[in-house]
Amino acid sequence: MAERLQKILSQAGIASRRQAEALITAGRVRVNGAVVTELGAKADPVTDTITCDGKPVKPIGRKVYVLLYKPPGYMTTLKDPAGRPIVTDLLKGVGERVYPVGRLDYNTEGLLLLTNDGAWANSLAHPRHEVEKEYLVRIQGLPSADQIRQLEEGVVLDDGKTAPSKVRQLNSSQKNSWFSITIHEGRYRQVRRMCETVGLSVVRLKRIRYGSLDLGDLRPGQYRLLSPGEAEQMLA
Repeated sequence: MAERLQKILSQAGIASRRQAEALITAGRVRVNGAVVTELGAKADPVTDTITCDGKPVKPIGRKVYVLLYKPPGYMTTLKDPAGRPIVTDLLKGVGERVYPVGRLDYNTEGLLLLTNDGAWANSLAHPRHEVEKEYLVRIQGLPSADQIRQLEEGVVLDDGKTAPSKVRQLNSSQKNSWFSITIHEGRYRQVRRMCETVGLSVVRLKRIRYGSLDLGDLRPGQYRLLSPGEAEQMLA
């Protein structure tokens, strides 16, 4: 049965659906030897020969879900033109090609999910699920009550106002303070941008929870495979 190419690429574990669209428009996907660049194009994964960058696109064998403690200094991409380390360099032994669910920026550390299950990744990213993401934030100095209130009520960024968040103040001193912030959106560099907008200087940022999952005993650079039950619980 014919399906949209981006769906086929996503379900094959090549990339997320959005990343698959970029691969198609860049002319990196062929169907029966012909380059296809239209996002509405369809193909039959059973009867058509589909390739991406010259490699056959095949249905995935087993679905894999990975929870990684991303260290700072790694790119959340599958390739970096500048040659910087990428998160999949840390996944020796996984055995399947996986890609990140969302992203953490270069200097941010913490919990990152990766998978070859495109439907699962797309569901997690869909706004209707409102999956919580909790971060520990270390800032210079002490946040004021007004700055905390602004974070909680939502901050106006260049791509619109953020949804309300939950903030818990933790340890503090005259030089540095820690607080926890929980959001359910997935905008680019959202927590850093929120803090910068209200005048807070972020020294360290670490994601410690994503939905029902947390880092547990993992150390930077370590990962573990999720059970099918854990993966299902994320969408419950």
